[in-house]
Amino acid sequence: MTESKLLDTKQSSAVMASFNSQHASEHRVAIALGSNIGDRSGNVIAAIARLRSYVRIDRISRAYETKPVGFTDQPDFLNLACTGWTTLDPQALRDAMARIERQVGRRNTVPLGPRAIDLDLLLYDAVISDEEICTIPHPGLPSRAFVLVPLAEIAPELVDPRSGKTIGELAKAIDRSGVSVYEGGLLTRVQRDVQESRPLVPLALNRVGVTGVRTLIHLENASQLGQQIIATVDIYADLDAEHSGVHMSRFSQDLEDALAELHWDGANLADLTHSVAQRVVESQHAERAEVALRAPLSLARATPASALPTREFYTGIARAVVASDFARRLAGVEVEGMTACPCAQAMVAEQSRERLLGEGFGEEQVVKILNAMPIATHNQRGVGTLLVGSDRPVALEQLVEIVEQSMSSETYDLLKRPDELFVVNKAHQSPRFVEDVVREMLRYCGDVLQDFPATTFIFARQINFESIHKHDAVAESACTLEELRRELGGEKEVRHTTLGQWLAGDLVAHRP
Repeated sequence: MTESKLLDTKQSSAVMASFNSQHASEHRVAIALGSNIGDRSGNVIAAIARLRSYVRIDRISRAYETKPVGFTDQPDFLNLACTGWTTLDPQALRDAMARIERQVGRRNTVPLGPRAIDLDLLLYDAVISDEEICTIPHPGLPSRAFVLVPLAEIAPELVDPRSGKTIGELAKAIDRSGVSVYEGGLLTRVQRDVQESRPLVPLALNRVGVTGVRTLIHLENASQLGQQIIATVDIYADLDAEHSGVHMSRFSQDLEDALAELHWDGANLADLTHSVAQRVVESQHAERAEVALRAPLSLARATPASALPTREFYTGIARAVVASDFARRLAGVEVEGMTACPCAQAMVAEQSRERLLGEGFGEEQVVKILNAMPIATHNQRGVGTLLVGSDRPVALEQLVEIVEQSMSSETYDLLKRPDELFVVNKAHQSPRFVEDVVREMLRYCGDVLQDFPATTFIFARQINFESIHKHDAVAESACTLEELRRELGGEKEVRHTTLGQWLAGDLVAHRP
């Protein structure tokens, strides 16, 4: 069997298993691919990789260098053909092929003009359809050598239902001038899929992926932010024991495809992570995919005492998990602020009381003095994280306000002396432990999210960078809105759903 015939057994078996469909409902299809601008080989390879999500490909022809037809003032094409099986109806398959063309980089050009990629549905079982939007067989099939020659190489037995002739018969009668085998080794690149082979040590892996992928996002109307941001994205998929690896390049492409599809006009960070995770499940044939995103956000602010206009910077966070039977997505913020230590303040207050009494002040005077004066304590710079898991969009600036209000005071990049005095006094009037900050965040969420479903998930975390200790203090809690409401209502020993449980699709409060 030649290189251009059936794909190797291992690869075909893997594709068939991952496609996970009943063969009785599958349809035999033949598809032509062509490219004549940009990285022609790369375009064809990328198109075939995406096509595998919709078609169980079993044969791929060699690539052919062909002269343009019709509009001749353009570069030569690379053309090839493939055959396979699909569960999609003709129109759905054609729509999927059109999406692939856009994703690979095709743009509207003159008819028959240059294009990064061209996908044509040549045959679909023995169907004959004259609908303008999806004509089957392809009207150019009997007359185009750049289509017939590659297809005849891999499937000469297929029949053109209009003429009743086989593809082999049609190919023998066609003028093959202008069509020559491409010697660039493209077929080997297309067919040799090392990731699909069985690993030497057949063990399943929980997460495999890429981290630190950067992309430009325009947020508009999602949280009234209206700004362009550079987001950093981590993308993972699980990997079974039968495959050597995931397709790393597809992770970044799934991200770009999601951005292109959503257009980012009114979408939010959670929409993006969820869309990417869905695509990863499809493109990697995974049982589970996870996407995490971090992006800097800026909000217009005014300094607290001098009222100077400024901008403060925060971090937007989104995370999504998509599996075969459930999906989860989180959106939230990471916010800097400060806390004042209640314990040290209480000790300073007690010492001040004793000293004032020792100086002859009466008990009533001492109480009055201590109530009038700010009491010294040590401060911590803190970072609060608040995430909300819901299908409903969450206003990020509202979450920023919750976190800032939960600490002793917010902080600013720009502070004049009156502003410094304001922040210091505010912090010392509201001393809080790291645990207090988390509890305040949850309490505020109970009010702000009162119209959200009971299954809405909340995760709150605070870390304080201690000023007088060589360690840091941290506290966190997670729960559903239902669990929070029950506990705020006075119910004792309410079990909380953890972040890990929620991301795995498990709700403590709803267990049988």
